[in-house]
Amino acid sequence: MTHQHAPRDLQAFIAGLPKAELHVHHVGSASPRIVSELAARHPGSKVPCDPEALAEYFTFTDFAHFIEVYLSVVDLIRTPEDVRLLTYEVARDMARQQVRYAELTITPFSSTRRGIDARAFMDAIEDARKAAEKEFGTVLRWCFDIPGEAGAEAADETLRLATDDRLRPEGLVSFGLGGPEIGVPRPQFKPHFDRAIAAGLHSVPHAGETTGPQTVWDALTELGAERIGHGTSSAEDPKLLAHLAEHRIPLEVCPTSNIATRAVADLDEHPIRKFAEAGVLVTVNSDDPPMFGTDLNTEYAVAARLLGLDERGVAELAKNAVHASFLDEAGKARIAAEIDAYTERRLAS
Repeated sequence: MTHQHAPRDLQAFIAGLPKAELHVHHVGSASPRIVSELAARHPGSKVPCDPEALAEYFTFTDFAHFIEVYLSVVDLIRTPEDVRLLTYEVARDMARQQVRYAELTITPFSSTRRGIDARAFMDAIEDARKAAEKEFGTVLRWCFDIPGEAGAEAADETLRLATDDRLRPEGLVSFGLGGPEIGVPRPQFKPHFDRAIAAGLHSVPHAGETTGPQTVWDALTELGAERIGHGTSSAEDPKLLAHLAEHRIPLEVCPTSNIATRAVADLDEHPIRKFAEAGVLVTVNSDDPPMFGTDLNTEYAVAARLLGLDERGVAELAKNAVHASFLDEAGKARIAAEIDAYTERRLAS
């Protein structure tokens, strides 16, 4: 996939900029390095072990094909040790990009239904989270999401794992809904979101990625969404844009992902400009970075080009993600101050 690059000095600025990421999937963050290690542990899967062959394997014809490939990688995560390896190594890759804080979307149902013990799964992600914070300085929090295509059984189980006091991990902050949107209406999950919210979790469903603005309205009115995953089609509805802007409901925008899954035809047609012009709080994210041949730094460079941003503009974009996060106020203030200090230092040099 070709990215039209930001100027080199802006790319260098982005590379060193402290960042937060709010829309990034656990399994979808498995880089070729991590996937080949998992594939080597479990020979006989259809996922290639060779990192170069993986690049070809990660070329998608459409969203349905992407889901098929994604699930074949999920199938490589068979033991609690695999879960820990994946989580810890994802944090390592984030730390290299100066990600100080990330809310990682995890689909525990995919692992528990493959026979990984729920308690062992929680221990594995928490052990990796604590080690990553100590060793890389990257703070991780979890969003547990329902794989929508798996229906009521998955929704019930995800809710149980997210709200059972004996299982619920310390790092869990939010409850989400992912997978294909077509044929998976949002309102059916209202009871699950109501209970998750009652248990103190934030609501962050995917909506309006491959379906129209009504899906986003449903996420807001039925699921109590506090942020919207993607929300790409919101640009088609001026009333919706006005509502998002007025209520400061952030969009988790993932430009390259939208092209890779054919949700948007072309980067130059990406609605991120419309969002910004309408005053919507835009955050930039990588979604499933290695699968889409991208990373968070690249997404910032893409957004800078589409929005015509200089260094200060990019720094403000980075602060949007910090403010839209579920980090405590002191944590937000700390990262925002670090972004400001970095920006002043770079611009003075």
